[in-house]
Amino acid sequence: MTTLPGTEAGAGAEAVPAAAAANAAPAKSTPRPAGPTESAGPDPTPRTDTHPGTTAPPAADTPPGTEPPPGTEPPPGTDPGNAFLAKAAVVTAVLTVAGSLLGLVRDQALAHFFGAGSATDAFLVAWTVPEMAATLLIEDGLAFFLVPAFSLALARRAAAEGAGGPDPVRALVAASLPRMTLWFVGACLAIVAAAPLLVAALAPGLPDPGLAVDCTRLTATCALSFGLAGYCSAALRAHQRFAAPAAVYVVYNTAIIATLFLLAAPLGVRAAAVGVALGGVLMVVVQAPFLWRQLRLRGAAARQAPRGEQAVRLETAVIWTVLLFALCRQSQVLIERFLASSLPAGAISHLNYAQKVAQMPMVLSLMLCTVTFPVVARALAAGETERARDRVERDLVLAGCVVLCGAAAIVAVAPDLVRLLFQRGAFTAADTAATAAVMRVYAVGLLGHTLVGALARAHFSVGRATWAPLAAMGVGILTTAGTGFLTVGTWGVYGIAGANAAGICVTAVLLLYALGPRAVPLRTRAVAGQLGRLTLAAACAAGLGAWCAHHVGPPVAAVATGGLVVGVSFLAAGWGLGVPALRAATARLSAPSSATRKRRHDS
Repeated sequence: MTTLPGTEAGAGAEAVPAAAAANAAPAKSTPRPAGPTESAGPDPTPRTDTHPGTTAPPAADTPPGTEPPPGTEPPPGTDPGNAFLAKAAVVTAVLTVAGSLLGLVRDQALAHFFGAGSATDAFLVAWTVPEMAATLLIEDGLAFFLVPAFSLALARRAAAEGAGGPDPVRALVAASLPRMTLWFVGACLAIVAAAPLLVAALAPGLPDPGLAVDCTRLTATCALSFGLAGYCSAALRAHQRFAAPAAVYVVYNTAIIATLFLLAAPLGVRAAAVGVALGGVLMVVVQAPFLWRQLRLRGAAARQAPRGEQAVRLETAVIWTVLLFALCRQSQVLIERFLASSLPAGAISHLNYAQKVAQMPMVLSLMLCTVTFPVVARALAAGETERARDRVERDLVLAGCVVLCGAAAIVAVAPDLVRLLFQRGAFTAADTAATAAVMRVYAVGLLGHTLVGALARAHFSVGRATWAPLAAMGVGILTTAGTGFLTVGTWGVYGIAGANAAGICVTAVLLLYALGPRAVPLRTRAVAGQLGRLTLAAACAAGLGAWCAHHVGPPVAAVATGGLVVGVSFLAAGWGLGVPALRAATARLSAPSSATRKRRHDS
């Protein structure tokens, strides 16, 4: 829900801190004092301080005259305007929703063919490999240190434009990609060889460990394919190209679904593992041409870098902190499956289906943070700490709005939603009741998951080693493990889901208060105050939505009614509680109608 160590660009090479990009940025007319470990950078345009989550003056994101026209793409290495960020967020969200919906279809197909029995449990143990690979190599791990590294290289490229010098981006790719590919191949082979030991460690009480071993060996290819896909995604996002990285889960889930329908009869649940392997290859295929185009266009005008000239390096300590954090975060899933393996057959499946549906609001809420992560990294590299802080604060509040509204909807309509999505074929009414109850428990921790994802990006966007995220995640994992061991005997899968929510919320609180002058100095009280009011609004909306959904018959109507009531009541409660982000959104929505009325009155 991270790659191998040792992927630094060169052994013994001197690392270049991300803050050095301040020296590469074009000089502005009025310098300002540099922040800690930063060179003197450009002075941001004067601005009026705003509440986190409200709209800042346009100059916050782009100096006057630099914002590209709506619908156009800014040159890589320059600051995109608000219009471009909005467009990129919409494109990313649409493709992510499509990928998530296909993920639901994938889970529906799995439930239809194999139900929630021992065969599905065996595959889901093997599913740990692509799950962990996605976190380490696509979603968190690689992106957290590659995006700042590519942002620094792009800043140097922009500063040397027209000078005929070497291309820092191509130099970074040449220094890092071959070595990282070797590590990906080694990890793939290691997983294949150690598959029996992995299955025994992850699920010692599994009824059919041999089937899980076969599936694990098939999914081991993800260590290579996901690594290459994650590298392409990070490089393209740093170049402000978001469509291809957002499409990876569309092709991935499509491959799994097609393979299930074609091969489920002859191969059984192994067909799903074959689909995972094929989908990983398609993830690379859909992105590689776009990255090659970015490198080829700039490389045609660049001469070969002289031997011995210093290029952007991946600092070893940064890689360790990022990968250990991502690995520690993903270990929540390992703890859950270890505890669930001792429960009756189907427990792992119930947890899996509940988590897949419940996490959709979290995935949507992090889309904005995914798009703005390169913007924050570039601002910090240029020494513009205030602009980075305002961007992170707005992202936290807006992401909180999305995930809390979604969590309220999940709580309100969980039974009808699971019945609508999964209750067919081998998936029984008892499976629906168990999955829906677990889903409601998971929903309690959704805000924590979103904040951890957003705050981790803020911590790692500085481009230098920081151990605070790993320490916070370690405390959260201990909370999850301890609570789970204490509650699994009494509460079963509900205790496991509750332990997950408790651990991630502890991590989120620690990460929020750990940001400081060396990273992004947030106005913590203001952010926490808005999130607290949004949580209260979500609780009210969930209660009202559940009451309305309970009094509606068919599942489709119940889900639609409950979701609509939750959305309207969440906005109304948030506005009534005085959340600045919601009031600002309401003002923006009402502004065009007011202007129209004025024109009509003048005429």
